[in-house]
Amino acid sequence: MTTDTKTQTPSELARETFRLLFDERDLSDPYRLWTDDSVDHFLAAGQTVRGAQALAGFFRELFAAVPDWSVEIENAFDDGDRQVTVQWHGTGTFTGAPFMGIEATGKRIDLRAVDVFRFDADGKVDVNTVYYDGAEFARQVGMLPPRDSAMDRGMLAAFNAGTRLKRRLKRT
Repeated sequence: MTTDTKTQTPSELARETFRLLFDERDLSDPYRLWTDDSVDHFLAAGQTVRGAQALAGFFRELFAAVPDWSVEIENAFDDGDRQVTVQWHGTGTFTGAPFMGIEATGKRIDLRAVDVFRFDADGKVDVNTVYYDGAEFARQVGMLPPRDSAMDRGMLAAFNAGTRLKRRLKRT
């Protein structure tokens, strides 16, 4: 971090973390941001990433997959001690390497999300939980059909028909 982390508020620590990650993309020393005990929970992806090196690897993969990925912090609210909630907006185009096993589709991504950070006494990420709409991400990269499209309505109808059939079979 660029300033004394012991005097920074959690909001300032989060903004500095976002600046290093998304503006500078500085992953040269992951221990500037994380420790070996740091944990990020990416809930929509069902993925938990542990440790400074693994977290740096996750973000390297993201940047390789979405080379123009950009994040803007919209709001940050902290408890004045160690925790902060950050609302952000991310955009980019999935034109690079695979990400989380998904081949690049060339599609535009435009997501709003929330991170809930807890920083340790040294100003490094202790735990972060990331909330975003995974179905919307899947729609945007082309894994799911566009909302309200004929294919989307067909998938919903097929799902509901299957659910009704299973319910009937359970009764018999």
